[in-house]
Amino acid sequence: MTITRIPRGSGERKRDVLVRLERELDIWVASADAEGEPYLVPLSFLWDGEFVWLCTRSANPTGRNLLAGGRVRLALGDLRDVVLVDGEVRAFTASDVPPSAVEAFFAKTGWDPRASGAAYGWFRVRTRAVQAWHEVHELPGRQIMRDGVWVV
Repeated sequence: MTITRIPRGSGERKRDVLVRLERELDIWVASADAEGEPYLVPLSFLWDGEFVWLCTRSANPTGRNLLAGGRVRLALGDLRDVVLVDGEVRAFTASDVPPSAVEAFFAKTGWDPRASGAAYGWFRVRTRAVQAWHEVHELPGRQIMRDGVWVV
């Protein structure tokens, strides 16, 4: 295979990432337990312009890992259009999550976790690092956020 596309600049990559965070409904969530056992699941999500919001049962592996570990890696895309987001997690119960986050999550995903019971926890991800690339020719320059600051 010959790659003929010109690599995107960092500004274009950032714009593409922000559009995807706004439009896509589901994101891959990678977490690990205390022994380092990895767990990967897709979850619906909300990007509110500052944070990624996730909602899942607090007792399932992802919920337990996010509660205990405080860190997560999120992924969008496929093999030829990758976005990786590393973040710090803060947990919220159904009673202390900001109502604006719940309403926006429901408006975007069509699912209202409040109707599913108190077993669901909310997880706010503060983005700390973002990488984005299309195929191997875009690997250089893939880091577009570092230490919570856009590098573009």
